[in-house]
Amino acid sequence: MIEVLLVLLVTALSTSLLGVFLVLKNSSMATDAISHTILLGIVVAFFITQDLRSPLLIIGATVIGLVTVYLIEVVTSTRLMKQDAAIGVVFTALFALAVILVSRYADDIHLDIDVVLMGQVLFAPLNRVDVLGVSLPYALVQLTIILIINLLFITIFYKELKLTSFDPVYATVAGFSTSLIYYILMSLVSVTAVTAFDAVGSILVISFFVAPAATSYLLVKRLSHMIFMSLGISAFNSIVGCLIGYYADLSISGSVATVSTLVFFFVFAAVHYDKSKKKKHISIGTDH
Repeated sequence: MIEVLLVLLVTALSTSLLGVFLVLKNSSMATDAISHTILLGIVVAFFITQDLRSPLLIIGATVIGLVTVYLIEVVTSTRLMKQDAAIGVVFTALFALAVILVSRYADDIHLDIDVVLMGQVLFAPLNRVDVLGVSLPYALVQLTIILIINLLFITIFYKELKLTSFDPVYATVAGFSTSLIYYILMSLVSVTAVTAFDAVGSILVISFFVAPAATSYLLVKRLSHMIFMSLGISAFNSIVGCLIGYYADLSISGSVATVSTLVFFFVFAAVHYDKSKKKKHISIGTDH
C-alpha cells in the first residue's frame, strides 16, 4: 500500500508541476489529446516489436505525443482554427486510427480498455527493478526521474516560462524563443503523460495535470505560490483518494480523480461566493 501511495504521489507531483503552465497557457486539454493519441504509438511500436513489455512502446507513445502537439500547433498557427477545435480534430483522428489498427490487426492482443482508461495503480508494485541493491516498483523509479527532470526544467527556465506564459509578445521582443520553450514544455508533457499513463491510466493523468493547477489558480496570484500550492493540492488529493479507494474497495485511480474534482468545485464555490459577497457589499456602499 505504501508503494502504491508513493507511485501516486510522484505521479501527481511530476504532472502538476507542468500542469501549472498548461493552465496558464490555456493548453490544458492538450493533455487529454496526448493521453489518448499515445495509444497509436503503443500499437505501432507493438507491431514492430511484437512485445507488450518492450521499452520501444514508451518511445513510440512519446513520439506520437509529440506529433500530436506539433499538429495542433501547426493547425492553430494558421489562425484558421482555434486551439480547442484543432485539439478536437487531431485528437479524434489519431485516436480513431489507433482503434482501427487494434480492431483490425491486433484483435487477439490483450489491451484491456478498463486498465488503459482508468489504470490500475495497485499493479504498479508488481513490476520491479533493482536500484543499488534495493527492489523498487519500476513505475516509481521512472516517475521519480521524470519528476527530477521537470523540476530542473522549471528551475532553469523559470524566468522564460513566466514571461512566455503571461506576456508572450514581450518575451518575443526581449529575445526569448517562445516556440522553443513551448515545444520543450510540451515534449516534457508528452514524456510525463506516457510514463504516468502506464502507471495510473489516462483519466487520472488528465486529472493530475489539470485539477491541482486549476484549483491553485483560483486561490493565488503569484506564479511561485501557484506552483507550490498545486504541488500541495495534488499530494492531498492523492493521499485522500488513495485511502478512500483502498478502504472502500474502489478503483484508486477513479477515487483520486473524484477527490480532485470535488476539491476543485469546493474551492470554486467558495471563491465564487466570496466574490459575490464582496460585489454585493460594494454595490450597497455605492448606493449610500
